[in-house]
Amino acid sequence: MLGFVRRLVEFLAVLGVLAYGGAALVTVADVIGRRIGMPVEGVVDLVQLCVVTGAWLVMPYAFLAGAHVSVDFLVERLPRTVLVPLRILAALTAFVLMALIAKTGWDTFAIRTMFGDRSQQLGIPVAWYWYPLLAGSALSLLGIALQLAGELAPARARDG
Repeated sequence: MLGFVRRLVEFLAVLGVLAYGGAALVTVADVIGRRIGMPVEGVVDLVQLCVVTGAWLVMPYAFLAGAHVSVDFLVERLPRTVLVPLRILAALTAFVLMALIAKTGWDTFAIRTMFGDRSQQLGIPVAWYWYPLLAGSALSLLGIALQLAGELAPARARDG
């Protein structure tokens, strides 16, 4: 099961990076298109969808890989007795924050889709903008839990 979750998170991260690439391509196509009188219709809707998708689909990988922002030159100098509890506290804090984001995201998704909201230019269902957030926040919780388990495993082995 752990292997499946890791592969899923990695696959979604690749899709997220491709979504960023899509945003760049649409932007470049629009810039070139405007020069020749053929702009990309709905460029704002498309770029927003790609960027939102990229951000939320890459986030679980960052948590799983421990690739989030930290002040390494300070943190790495701390003694292990301080470092491990600090990492555990950071993971627990991140978990609570992502759980709040997932819950709030779900509540907002339910309201926005209930009214059938659509994007302004192309009429893309607003739910499409929320699916990556919901998937990303839920998988981020799994990523954080796996990272936390990794931090706790050496402590359990030492104490056990």
